[in-house]
Amino acid sequence: MTHTSVNASRDASGDDRTLRGSLGTGSIVLMVVAAAAPLTVISGLVPLGISGGNGAGFPMTFAVTTGVLLLFAVGFTAMSRYIPGTGAFYLYIGHGLGRGAGVGSAMLALVSYSTVQLAVYGYLGPAMSSLITSYGGPEVPWWIFSLASLALVAVLGFRHIELSGKVLGILLIAEVGIVVVLDAFIIADGGPEGPSTAMFSPSEIFSGSPGVALVFALAGYIGFESTAIFRDEAKDPARTIPRATYAALILIGGFYALSSWAVVTAWGDKGAVDIAGTDPDGMLITTATDFAGTVTAHLIQILLVSSLFAAVLSLHNVLARYIFVLSNTGVLPGAGGRTHRVHGSPHIASVVQSCCALVLLGACIVIGLDPVTQIFAWFAGVATVGIVALMLLTCLAVLVFFHRTKVDQRFWHTKLAPSLGLVGLIGFAIAIAGNLPLLLGGNILAVVMTGVLVLAFVGGFLYARRRKQVSFELPS
Repeated sequence: MTHTSVNASRDASGDDRTLRGSLGTGSIVLMVVAAAAPLTVISGLVPLGISGGNGAGFPMTFAVTTGVLLLFAVGFTAMSRYIPGTGAFYLYIGHGLGRGAGVGSAMLALVSYSTVQLAVYGYLGPAMSSLITSYGGPEVPWWIFSLASLALVAVLGFRHIELSGKVLGILLIAEVGIVVVLDAFIIADGGPEGPSTAMFSPSEIFSGSPGVALVFALAGYIGFESTAIFRDEAKDPARTIPRATYAALILIGGFYALSSWAVVTAWGDKGAVDIAGTDPDGMLITTATDFAGTVTAHLIQILLVSSLFAAVLSLHNVLARYIFVLSNTGVLPGAGGRTHRVHGSPHIASVVQSCCALVLLGACIVIGLDPVTQIFAWFAGVATVGIVALMLLTCLAVLVFFHRTKVDQRFWHTKLAPSLGLVGLIGFAIAIAGNLPLLLGGNILAVVMTGVLVLAFVGGFLYARRRKQVSFELPS
């Protein structure tokens, strides 16, 4: 729905139920890339991918992942021309595979995005605590900072989306900029062995545990597809959403591949594996200190916190809009589908999302889970499984939709690219399934966590089949 038709969409009580905004491609890309937390990926996931994955060949994993996801995006954006609304994955799945699969996917998406948001809150608290103590401040429990961040996110999420966009834009430019500066210093120096060529060597790429490397790489792309969620708040959805999707993928993938390669070059192929295994948390800071000086290292430490905050704010906006759309289609209570008369934001959905995040985080605090090794590692891994499952279903839905409707006969956009993307995603799913017990510390926990995702999908599927009044604009 366009910006000009907002006033026509009101319910019987006069409440506006249409999101409003004039976001351009740049603003949407900033919010989507911010959700990926690029500095956090380079600081946290890259060392883990190098040490536990395929060593110095890890940068190529990002290139491969980007290629498969670009193939996925071809069909995804082609179908977006014929699917109105802001439902992202589940709306596409519903139009391709039916109402039950659509609502089931919506529930799966809510669980997946909620778990990754919880994971980031778990990392954010200790990062802030460590930053303060490193400058001589008092030792404060990590959860104090996580809860304070949640409160600030709740305030920003309640207000107009463009305010969040401005905050995310500033934080994102700062975090990406500082890593690009570090990359430039490393490239100019050349490292102890010269520029690394391991990422171009098949023996290096397939060394170690490529499946584990793939899991860590995929985790860095969570949220890229959420461009479609901001459809009603975009200036020109038909142009803005496809452009934002491709731009987000290329920027994320290029940044990850370049920066991870630079980190490997800084230490040399064997040296990078050694330090990633012995000091993964401090690898990037040590690299920055050695190549760009202590000021750059301090800035990276500060911006790591802002990167995590940008991620939870962006994920909050995504989840609030999921709740908003589901409330307006009868899946969730209708009150969540109202928009604020001044801010034009899904304010009730935003409050609901904040409360859900508070409950989940509070439960983890009470139970006494470790914020990094358990909250962050466990829930980020589970979220990766859920998002890959959603992408796989979406790819299948694209193929079925165009085969059934014949509304678009372009071979590359509707058949070949989605088929290749589907094959790649199936490979990803197999690799993740085989390594999930290793990442979660055992088969039992892996089964339990995966079971939650399955129950979410099956519950939504059965709910849609039993309640025909759910107005999802989907085939029955």
